[in-house]
Amino acid sequence: METVLQVHNVQKYYGSKGRGMGTAMTKALDGVSFDVRKGEFIAIMGTSGSGKSTLLNCISTIDRPTAGQIVVDGRDVTSMRQRDLSRFRRERLGFVFQDSNLLDTLTGEENIALALTINRVSPKEIPGRVEQVAAMLDVADVLKKYPYQMSGGQRQRIACARAIVTRPAIVLADEPTGALDSKNSRLLLGSLADLNRQGATILMVTHDSYAASWSSRVLFIKDGRIFNELSRGDEPRQQFFQKIMDVVSFMGGEAADVR
Repeated sequence: METVLQVHNVQKYYGSKGRGMGTAMTKALDGVSFDVRKGEFIAIMGTSGSGKSTLLNCISTIDRPTAGQIVVDGRDVTSMRQRDLSRFRRERLGFVFQDSNLLDTLTGEENIALALTINRVSPKEIPGRVEQVAAMLDVADVLKKYPYQMSGGQRQRIACARAIVTRPAIVLADEPTGALDSKNSRLLLGSLADLNRQGATILMVTHDSYAASWSSRVLFIKDGRIFNELSRGDEPRQQFFQKIMDVVSFMGGEAADVR
């Protein structure tokens, strides 16, 4: 199966070595390596300070690793010029954040369409593309509403629609359920799972075992390294959830980290 993302021996340091008083350098990532195949739904789990957000920032081209290589959709993003990175990020990556980051002055439909307009998609093609992703994420009934008229879950599903409407190589989700209640979290995760079944490749960073249990594979990161890995296979989600809980417990996670 085609590999969409290759992370090879990625290291990330902040600060620099000092003199006389030792070092002021902080190691955020310490030789992280893994691949994501087309059509996978991967979760990266870790507590605060584990390096998971730094890793996502490097993959999303928001930050550059100190060493190592990241290849997305066949392109080595660690060696690309900033101008090329901006275009690549816009065209080949989809983003879903903890906050939906919708523009308040635009309707749901306009927020989704804006991503296509920026990518210079033909105006004739835009309405059909928007309707398609709105149906996939069950938000057709709120397309004419403004963000303040939507629930938190609806705003996040509109954000997901915006992320996939450009048909990116991979969707990067950073704690997408972090600001949602349990009901809306379940609805959003169900939507992500549906998108994955329809072929979307998803990489989600989370501290939540429940959210991670919706994925097909979980990478556990601790102290900047991949600590463990679990694959769901054909087992029920509840059993996968329990296995994730066991690893989190072994890593020193607390009950407050999971739902």
